[in-house]
Amino acid sequence: MSKFVGIFLRRKMQVFLQILTLLGAMAMFLYGMTMMSEGLQKAAGDKLRSFLASMTSTTFKGIITGIVITALIQSSSGTTVMVVSMVNAGLLALGNAIGVIMGANIGTTLTAWMISLFGFSYDIGAFAVPFIALGFFMMTLKSNRNSNIGEFIIGFAFLLIGLATMKNSVPDLNQYPEVLALVKNLTSYGFFSVIIFTLVGALITVIVQASSASLALTMVFVANGWINFEMAAAMVLGANIGTTITANIAAAVANYSAKRTAIANTLFNVIGVVLALVFFNPLMRIIASMTTAIGFENPVTLFDGTTAAGGFSPEQQNSMLYGICILHTVFNLSTTLILVWFIPQLVKAVNRIIPTPKGEEEVYRLKFIQGGPLSTAELSLDEAKQEIIHFAEICCREVGFIRSAVSAKTQSELESVNEKLVKYESITDKIEYEIASYLNEVSKGDISAVSALRIKSMYRVIGELESIGDSGEAIGRMMKRALDHGKTFDDEMVKRLDRMLDLLDVAFKAMVDNLESSALFLKDISNAEDAEYNINEYRNSLREEHIVNIEKEGYNYQTGVFYIDIVQELEKMGDFIINISQSLLEKND
Repeated sequence: MSKFVGIFLRRKMQVFLQILTLLGAMAMFLYGMTMMSEGLQKAAGDKLRSFLASMTSTTFKGIITGIVITALIQSSSGTTVMVVSMVNAGLLALGNAIGVIMGANIGTTLTAWMISLFGFSYDIGAFAVPFIALGFFMMTLKSNRNSNIGEFIIGFAFLLIGLATMKNSVPDLNQYPEVLALVKNLTSYGFFSVIIFTLVGALITVIVQASSASLALTMVFVANGWINFEMAAAMVLGANIGTTITANIAAAVANYSAKRTAIANTLFNVIGVVLALVFFNPLMRIIASMTTAIGFENPVTLFDGTTAAGGFSPEQQNSMLYGICILHTVFNLSTTLILVWFIPQLVKAVNRIIPTPKGEEEVYRLKFIQGGPLSTAELSLDEAKQEIIHFAEICCREVGFIRSAVSAKTQSELESVNEKLVKYESITDKIEYEIASYLNEVSKGDISAVSALRIKSMYRVIGELESIGDSGEAIGRMMKRALDHGKTFDDEMVKRLDRMLDLLDVAFKAMVDNLESSALFLKDISNAEDAEYNINEYRNSLREEHIVNIEKEGYNYQTGVFYIDIVQELEKMGDFIINISQSLLEKND
């Protein structure tokens, strides 16, 4: 009896260890893929972002861009999250983003082909250690770019180890008749079984957060005879739905434009899968014909309803694996070719699903930053840049309120304007805090030297913008004190203050233009310097005029003090404005 119990426990422990090994192999596969993606994105840095932003002017360019980037980083989810991030940052329109997403789905098919070509035909695990050695050597070099490339290489090595371990750790179902019976039962419901395995594929992908890992696992299952080709095909289709969850998670804390992009990605894949399921039998015949046309056996009829005795031969495995690759490629290509003509309709659909929220016009709402940092520091800083530009535009609006304040003749006239100046000061405080908190989170990550310089510059910019808000409120307080003492400015004073505000408008425009520049750092800020010079010169002339007027009969000295104090505060605003442009100069590096 004790011997029987011992055998039973050893068997259960063996199963448990096999499951843990399989899960560990998947984790290593995912970790390697993540390292590859992050390493390449950091190595490419702003070039990758610029490529994505510049190559999306047409739908065709967007599709090609999605294919290229996904083929490089080996992650359609990574590309889609990047696209969502750029839409969130206002760098990419929704229609163009959908084109990139379509291309990303095509680009991800490279993973299946890579697994089929190398993963089962060669002992890929043997190549991993040399790759780790090469990657480690690259990471010891001082160059950030070489270090990031080294990270990419080590990630690729981990991916190889994970795939090799995954392939070798899948148990033979013939040793576990109860599991074999369950699998046979799940595959015995005809088309309903196809639906079940579609959902299984979606669920696995949702859990592992990577369609490539789900695809690799499916290919391991079908190559080892766990499931037949049709069920494997269903799992591949389901993976295309499950992979959309990553983008939706990323968009959950983003603005409504980013949410629309994520929903568009889901709609695109769901429609494609539904069409594939409707025409599932014809699709299987097409895949069978294409597989046999390149010299392999028919994968659909190769499986006899049970696990292959002793496993499939290498040739039979290749038939199954290449059949999966062809299915994956045909599905994504055909879905793109069909739905690319319906992008305007997709845009309309997601606009209805995610309408523009009420109150979006309220200035105190952050427009671009809605959550934590995005997939890379570069994308996160692009998002922060757009929010800073929005911040600057909010500060520009204060000039109009200041005009109304300095021309006020009574407390009642000033009161409503002063409330707005106080409100805007509070707004600038809040926005500065939110952006600074966001930048602080970004800086905690693995950032490049250039990104560190950008963060430093952005900290200074938001600090100066907040100071502009303080100056607006200060002018409101000055006017209140003046009216409390019964002092108002005559028409000539108001005219000169308006002229000062005109000069500030020019300075604000130069500041916003510099902030909107596509260059990371500026080489020339002469537009801002000229505006600052004019402000200073006019301040000096008004101050000299004030000194002269003091000696004139009829000139109220106390009124003049309030007047010149406001002039000085306006000139201080000009200083804050020029400081912003100076923080963008190339000398910061």
